[in-house]
Amino acid sequence: MPRRSRLFSLSAWTRTYQRSLKAFAQAARAARPAPAKVAAPRRAAAVASAAAAAAAAGARRRPGRPAPARGEWLSGIAPGPAGARRYQLYIPPALGLRPGETLPLLVMLHGCGQTARDLAAATRMNRLAARERFLVLYPEQERVANAHGCWNWFERRNGKAEAEAATLLAAVDQVARRHPVDPSRVAVAGLSAGGSMAVLMAALYPQRFCAVAMHSGVAPGTAESAATALAAMNGRRAAHLPDPVAAPRKADAGAMANGSDGVALPPLLVVHGDADGVVSVRNAADTATLWAQALGARPGALRTLQRGRRYATRVTEFKARGRAVVVLREVVGLAHAWSGGAPRRPYSDPAGPDASALVWAFVARHFAKVR
Repeated sequence: MPRRSRLFSLSAWTRTYQRSLKAFAQAARAARPAPAKVAAPRRAAAVASAAAAAAAAGARRRPGRPAPARGEWLSGIAPGPAGARRYQLYIPPALGLRPGETLPLLVMLHGCGQTARDLAAATRMNRLAARERFLVLYPEQERVANAHGCWNWFERRNGKAEAEAATLLAAVDQVARRHPVDPSRVAVAGLSAGGSMAVLMAALYPQRFCAVAMHSGVAPGTAESAATALAAMNGRRAAHLPDPVAAPRKADAGAMANGSDGVALPPLLVVHGDADGVVSVRNAADTATLWAQALGARPGALRTLQRGRRYATRVTEFKARGRAVVVLREVVGLAHAWSGGAPRRPYSDPAGPDASALVWAFVARHFAKVR
């Protein structure tokens, strides 16, 4: 039995290695790295060329039927402390970049049992990116790193969570070097395990993100292993924040709130369904409260919002110096799924409020503050 298990592991590793080689070859063909000073103009020229071709194709279409916003879907692979991770990058069409212009980047992390393409299809974030002019990065977990395709946000006892967060950050850096990305306007969001990894990344590297969104996730630091992750998902573990990487000597709550002696945590949006049977909705309130305390923010009055026949949402804003730095949205009747996502997709519920629009509206407000 041990020999069979070992052979199975080797076989799985071989398949993953072959997939990585294939992804690397595709990435090399699709986006050859250029010197840092000319990478953005070259990409801008390529985007402009693709936009012209799309416009020409659109002109041949029947009047009244605009061409779909297909854009570019590029594959890549980034090495890091946790090993290599593949990713997909969406670049909208017809960007019309000015010389030296750079764009925001939204990092989207999938949940367990999903792939990068699954998350893109369920959330329809690319459609928003085409309309609002931002790039979307979809990293993908390797099954050899987690059999269920989950990001290892909970493996903090053995350091795997931190290594994976650093590897995802390496993917962000690689994309920023090769494409017209504004490093000061980067945000991260995710669903389920992806949401948990998103807030872990923001807690470890607060200076790297303008905003973070957690959909149906768990607060960072709530679990240290696979066994404690189950208790955390059930809302039976106390939440706490991990120390940021290379934290300053003075990093108390007051310093984090005003940014004088430490780096403030980025603003946080939490979206969670109160009918979630996989991750308890208690995690949403715990994460929001924990984040708000670190930022010195106080909760406002609870409001209930509803648009048309979509599920109602209970909204609590936590404000510091008159600014909402944490927003908690508990969706009534939503299970473990992306709210307002595409129909007939796993982990997607079209009956909920549009979480993609909510995420973009939230992060865009904070992108604007750094321009």
